[in-house]
Amino acid sequence: MVAANATAHPLLRLASSVLAFCRKALAIADLDLRKLRRDPTELVTRAIQPALWLLLFGEVMSRSRALATGTTPYLDFLVPGILAQSVLFIAIFNGISIIWERDLGIIHKFLASPTPRAALVIGKALGGGVRALTQAVVVLLLGLALGVRLRLDPAALAGVALLVVLGAAVFSTFSLIIACVVKTRERFMGIGQVLTMPLFFASNAIYPIALMPGWLQTIARLNPLTYEVAGLRTLLLPGFAAGEAAGVGLPVDVAVLVAALVALVALAARQYPKIVQ
Repeated sequence: MVAANATAHPLLRLASSVLAFCRKALAIADLDLRKLRRDPTELVTRAIQPALWLLLFGEVMSRSRALATGTTPYLDFLVPGILAQSVLFIAIFNGISIIWERDLGIIHKFLASPTPRAALVIGKALGGGVRALTQAVVVLLLGLALGVRLRLDPAALAGVALLVVLGAAVFSTFSLIIACVVKTRERFMGIGQVLTMPLFFASNAIYPIALMPGWLQTIARLNPLTYEVAGLRTLLLPGFAAGEAAGVGLPVDVAVLVAALVALVALAARQYPKIVQ
């Protein structure tokens, strides 16, 4: 009995520490989302870009039949790619919020608190993930309005939500690292704009990897966006070959995003205090 109690105490302490960590991360995420509730017009403006891609680029390319996408119509092929693009474009600029918070003195208060740096980073990443979910709703509704055949069963939608949050968390954390390095809004915006297009075009978002030259295929397979798009296509498109875009299956797509997130969170937690230096 004594041995059992001795074993239970460390486990209880571990569980308590994990719960406390999660509560702190969720508090940071909630703080980030309050900004969105105060200014919901951001949701409308963010919906314009994916609408243009689907209505203009998607319709034109589907009629031209210039890109071979197998038995999948091009517009169907494009919808998951534009969904991932919308997530990327929201998440990659999420890091600018930490620069604003530093200028307002909020970061100093966070760093003076006992909150673990990793909880601060994960909270920011979760906030970016929830913002991205609103984009997912917009893109899926646009796709349905354009006649795209999508799987909308609960299991598929749950998987889509997971991939959207994971992808947004990966690029939000990457954005946070950039903000901690450059430290100014002007430099951050410049670097963010430089990075979004290469990340987008060096992926399978708007064309299959098989159509790329060899060197670009290598880059695409190192790009986390490729695995997010591949997973979204597997989940959303009925009959789509699992892993066609990245040469892997859905479990590997999720595993790559999780591994990228863990590595980036560890790096961002080390860089976080440098924003005030």
